[in-house]
Amino acid sequence: MITIKYTNGENDDFVSLCHSLDNILVEIGGQKNQQQYVAYNLLDHIHDAFVAYDEDVPVGCASFKRYDDLTAEVKRVFVLPEYRRKGISTSLMNCLEDEAHEQGYESLILETSKLLESAHKMYLNLGFEVIPNYGPYKEMDGSLCMQKVL
Repeated sequence: MITIKYTNGENDDFVSLCHSLDNILVEIGGQKNQQQYVAYNLLDHIHDAFVAYDEDVPVGCASFKRYDDLTAEVKRVFVLPEYRRKGISTSLMNCLEDEAHEQGYESLILETSKLLESAHKMYLNLGFEVIPNYGPYKEMDGSLCMQKVL
């Protein structure tokens, strides 16, 4: 049975899952390509995170941080490969959306790699729409940005 815990960016399980995500992104896009994203994936400003557990084993995570007064940015959405296609990422995103809405945010934005087609499909299924690349991703051709009004 999968359970989801609300935590923060300092949670050891969340940090460990983020390192696993980084390793997979390097495998997919290459070390040089991933270097340009490192500064935008720091955990320093993440105060809202969710970790999914299979009993006591951390298997997935999702988080958000403030982008502006009305918008939260989704960060570090990841599920271990052996736990994918079980609805865990959707459950994490639903928890994330509920918490962001409860905190008064009116929309969510996110950036993902154009190489992560299954992520694009999930976000589209959750009601996100493709938007022009924002902020630091404006000039990054490998980025795909999306938004959802809550």
